[in-house]
Amino acid sequence: MSLVIVGSLAFDTIETPSERRERVIGGSATYCALAASYFTSPYLVGVVGEDFPQEVIKLFQHRGIDLTGLEVKEGRTFHWEGRYGHDPNHRLTLKLELNVFGDFHPSLPRKYRQAGIIFLANIDPDLQEEILHQVVNPRLVAMDTIDHWIKNKREALFRVLKKVDILLANEEEIKLLTDEINLIRAGRKILQLGPELVVIKKGEHGALVLGEGWVFGVLAHPCEEVIDPTGAGDCFAGGFLGYLDRVRQLSQRAIKRAAVYGSVMASFAIEDFGIERLKNLKEEEIKERFLEFKKLVSFA
Repeated sequence: MSLVIVGSLAFDTIETPSERRERVIGGSATYCALAASYFTSPYLVGVVGEDFPQEVIKLFQHRGIDLTGLEVKEGRTFHWEGRYGHDPNHRLTLKLELNVFGDFHPSLPRKYRQAGIIFLANIDPDLQEEILHQVVNPRLVAMDTIDHWIKNKREALFRVLKKVDILLANEEEIKLLTDEINLIRAGRKILQLGPELVVIKKGEHGALVLGEGWVFGVLAHPCEEVIDPTGAGDCFAGGFLGYLDRVRQLSQRAIKRAAVYGSVMASFAIEDFGIERLKNLKEEEIKERFLEFKKLVSFA
């Protein structure tokens, strides 16, 4: 198989209770592709302005990320500014400047159209649907979303849901989408809308995976201090889908292991601002943390 990731590349301005960082490299596609690159060689679809740093492009290339689908346009790169309180699971968007991302309508390269796995990050559902019209019989289509699209493009979002195999979304988004408080009932509702799997990202409480007739829970890695939670969910998606692409299996066992690897990658992302931790991450560290996760749930 092969993995195509469609999403945003951005500059983020991040404010936490202890620190503020300006123009940190971020974006859903950035985090997801870097996390996935530790398992496979993903294809990246996105757009940046002329101000996007060349050293990040070189990092992508060094990590084996295919950039045929990356557009560089005249103008400025997408910029997001947000603030986190003492609870890292909640954030407030202070500023959103779409810039070149505002009129982004990619035409997928030919080899991307034949990919086995397609990931539609938390972009406009109309754009997600545009991408789906360009691909040819993918083995697996996964999507993410955010509360903005659930509130403002609900009908379009439900159209896309009917066409995908997996929905990855956080706890608040799942509840908002289904009008349910209980996550299991909410997950079951989504399974009735089209997807065969629902992955509910729960931040510091891990994740839940729901399929027809089964549920799997994975813990988050114990962490006393979260430096920057931005991108953790996208790193989860990258680890999850990157592992599935590597093993070329969609069995229940593979999906459960993929969820653990997703949590592993998310746990590294929160240890520094932006993509800094992912830039120097070693494969040995990933293997060691995977084993730590196994110990967390092992009992006699």
